Amino acid sequence: MTSAERPSALTHIQSLPSWLAGRVAARGRSLVADAIAGEGLRLSHHAVLATVSEYGPVAQADVVRRLGFDAKDVVLLLNDLEEAGLAVREPDPRDRRKNAVTVTPKGVRTLERCAESAERANAVLLAPLDAAESEQLVALLTRVYEA
Repeated sequence: MTSAERPSALTHIQSLPSWLAGRVAARGRSLVADAIAGEGLRLSHHAVLATVSEYGPVAQADVVRRLGFDAKDVVLLLNDLEEAGLAVREPDPRDRRKNAVTVTPKGVRTLERCAESAERANAVLLAPLDAAESEQLVALLTRVYEA
């Protein structure tokens, strides 16, 4: 293959699955972030609230471990969630030295709206595909992710 027949370096990079997956992921994150912004949440708030909802009452340290977030960031995010009435911190009955975080009823309703918003955002992301293609893409991405 001559140099004239080879794709440019940029074209080559932009054709790599890793590049394409990264660009699609960035667009998806942006769509979901915009969708949940109406609830006054950022993606990190949403992740913490979802973790607390699923595992709560849960120690703050467990939220940190489950999400891989910095402990100081989780404290700040929990401050925001508590201030908004979406979560509460109370002494952990198993270990009074720790706080256990629980989602409030308002937090549960917010999570439900966020889930609906995220579904709509993902529908926009996958709009160029038909239903079968969307299902296939999700299955393929899941296989790559779990490998």
